[in-house]
Amino acid sequence: MEYGIAELEVKARLLRRDVIEMTSEANSGHPGGSLSSADLMAALYFKVMRHDPCDPQWEGRDRFILSKGHAAPVLYAALAESGYFPRAELLTLRNIGTRLQGHPVRGKLPGVEMSTGSLGQGLSMACGMALAAKMDGKAHRVFCLLGDGELQSGQNWEAAMFARHHGLSNLTAFVDRNRLQINGDTEKNLSLDPLPDKWHAFGWNVIIINGHDMAQIVGACEKASKSQKNPTVIIMKTVKGKGVSFMENNPEFHGKVCKPDELCCAIDELGRPPCDE
Repeated sequence: MEYGIAELEVKARLLRRDVIEMTSEANSGHPGGSLSSADLMAALYFKVMRHDPCDPQWEGRDRFILSKGHAAPVLYAALAESGYFPRAELLTLRNIGTRLQGHPVRGKLPGVEMSTGSLGQGLSMACGMALAAKMDGKAHRVFCLLGDGELQSGQNWEAAMFARHHGLSNLTAFVDRNRLQINGDTEKNLSLDPLPDKWHAFGWNVIIINGHDMAQIVGACEKASKSQKNPTVIIMKTVKGKGVSFMENNPEFHGKVCKPDELCCAIDELGRPPCDE
């Protein structure tokens, strides 16, 4: 099925609802950063990336690395909605023995390319995959989602230098620039600004978008795919907790879930997507 912008927006709403329901059922997890990246995940899994849920190890597939591994709920929601595993399994998040661990684990769940969660390492993994593809003459692309607070880890900038040096034009990084981390404002903890200038200085193509505008997300990904020389970073201006009013821009919901009464309000605000009615 070829998804248009409106259909992708419906998918993003569904992913947000899944995030709220699964983290609330588990009474554990990281909803804030999952909600801020739901639009991107909908665009990647239902429009941008080449992948096959019926053949998760298809050699020609594009690779996705969730460097901000604590946002696993939205990755699991995207995988389930794509058909990698039954959606009912989402409600087993963080249970003993579940395949849906608190952070993604390679080999536990189809569609998970790499174990992540130790922040600052995902971009290095993505660089290795992109370089291997270049060396093997393969056409697939590599996508990596980074948290903005995560960029306070120095290994990211070593990886950024590596990617430009090796001309990894098949690599696209996304920064979920919601400006909040577990203990508040990123700029008060360890300032990242001017963030675009930093990536420019490392030789990357830099695209800045509204990370909740589906047309901008898709357009930026199309532009990145045309790069012939340098890696591309798409800095997405986002809102932590996007879609649920009392969670938006609230750092408490980095790692706190809805209470029962809050869950009802959140579901009411998100509504049930038309395709689910």
